[in-house]
Amino acid sequence: MATKHTLEDAFVEELRDVLSAEKQLIAALPKMAKAATNPKLKEAFTTHLEETKGQVERLEQVFESIGKTARSKKCAAMEGILEEGKEILEMDADPEVLDAMMIAAAQKVEHYEIATYGTLCTWAELVGQNTALGLLKETLAEEENTDKLLTTIAETVNQQANA
Repeated sequence: MATKHTLEDAFVEELRDVLSAEKQLIAALPKMAKAATNPKLKEAFTTHLEETKGQVERLEQVFESIGKTARSKKCAAMEGILEEGKEILEMDADPEVLDAMMIAAAQKVEHYEIATYGTLCTWAELVGQNTALGLLKETLAEEENTDKLLTTIAETVNQQANA
């Protein structure tokens, strides 16, 4: 008979999934920054790259705090979202339109991460992992701030793309 999974097991599995997602994003963000023509968008991608590297380090701290090895499990969801982003980079479109499309793709990434970290925060609290909870809340706040920044940049970029 198979072992019954607990919420704590699900928490660890989701941590491994998001670790993979963050590592995939580290590989994708330099390409997005290079392709962006809007200076604020380019800066946002570059800044988020450094932030994401810090988030990976923070996830490693979370694993340490719960006594588990920081090991990732392939995140198919992030792989799919980033594949869509890669297709955008290969499109023949005006630079402003490409910037608008990259923002849309980046916000898909952020919304996925916000949903994931929100869930992880809830689960950390429920299973009594308070150190992990504090670290995860910090990352959740960064992801929400990045999403807000992208929305602000999109207000200008979308107008330019439509002109």
